[in-house]
Amino acid sequence: MPRLFTGLELPSRIVDRLALQRGKLVGARWIDPENYHITLRFAGDIDAVAANAFTDALDDIEFDSFEISIDGLGSFGGNKPRSLFASVKLNAALERLQKAHERAARIAGLPPEPRNFTPHVTLARLKDSRPAAVAEYLSYFGGFMSEPFRVSRFVLFSSRANQGGGPYLIEECYPFRGAKGREAGAML
Repeated sequence: MPRLFTGLELPSRIVDRLALQRGKLVGARWIDPENYHITLRFAGDIDAVAANAFTDALDDIEFDSFEISIDGLGSFGGNKPRSLFASVKLNAALERLQKAHERAARIAGLPPEPRNFTPHVTLARLKDSRPAAVAEYLSYFGGFMSEPFRVSRFVLFSSRANQGGGPYLIEECYPFRGAKGREAGAML
């Protein structure tokens, strides 16, 4: 069963700048920069029937190209930090695209996503990192911001089970409305 999710790729200039934010932090398992992405909808380990229904529903999504940017670094987990991330500034176009992915997942029979959409790029998974150390890291690197970059396609990724953080494989690419249609053949 493939483990699938949809997301947005980052331009290499943004990836390179984010990779420079890697610092010394006890308990951080840094994500390889080539695996940086913005998740739109996690589908999980699904069977081939659901995977095909999901890809068919994704193929029907039309959207216009738009811009987004990164507007700071943060952590998830509060007093028990579990990950470091780069926050993506939410805008109406990104929100519409994510909602379309949620609809595609529902059409494929997947359960609704219980969490609110918080667009971000995971930079590191944390294990036993002290909250004070994470706060110190964020006080040094947390002001990171990027110039706006254009989103002109979304991607269907696959990963191996229990490998959080990659490697991720691109299964399909879905360009914006002006270039509708899959760029790669079905690999499922």
